[in-house]
Amino acid sequence: MSKSGNKKPECPVGESSCEWLDEVEMLRRQIGELSDLVSTDALTGLFNFRHFKTVLQAEMDRSKRSGIPTSLVLVDADHFKAINDTHGHEVGNQALRHLADILRGEVRTTDIVCRYGGEEFAMIFPETHLNLAVKVADRIREEVATSPVRIQETEINLTVSMGASVYMKTSVLDIDDFIDSVDKYLFEAKQSGRNCICHIDYADLRAVAEVGVDERALLFNLES
Repeated sequence: MSKSGNKKPECPVGESSCEWLDEVEMLRRQIGELSDLVSTDALTGLFNFRHFKTVLQAEMDRSKRSGIPTSLVLVDADHFKAINDTHGHEVGNQALRHLADILRGEVRTTDIVCRYGGEEFAMIFPETHLNLAVKVADRIREEVATSPVRIQETEINLTVSMGASVYMKTSVLDIDDFIDSVDKYLFEAKQSGRNCICHIDYADLRAVAEVGVDERALLFNLES
């Protein structure tokens, strides 16, 4: 039995040119292009928020099954409004594309980088402990800070603030609460002077992992 793979289907009556098969091929290509558009941010070429939520939920579910953690990092461009106000929105768009290129270029092929919204991005690190995700994120933060956006004769310096946390087999948060917990660390980074990354303390992380389900639920409710 032969394997069809991506081979173009043959006309059942042996014609070299088949109107209907050509139309089917065109429709297949259009469906593929539309699928990309649904999951991709038009400005940066990264995955969009919709895809982010879908993938993050899938990775959280996998962490529950496998016991291997999923780490999440939220990234926000510092003082981005000032760039738009000073240089205009087109320069701001170029700055976002520049930042997206750095994020995409510094992660593994298995990691998922998304535009979360506005000047905020998200990086999902499947099957990754928090310490490794933080190490990668901090390297990206340093790369952004030392790689200005060059617009003709102008150089625009960028920095980013980051928040990070991890979802484990023992975690009791749903997807929205997990994202909110990471967003709190991002806010902490902003309040701490920007151009830094904040995350759950590793000792606290161990303590949360060691207590029972009821105690963890109570702990997270008290902290929120």
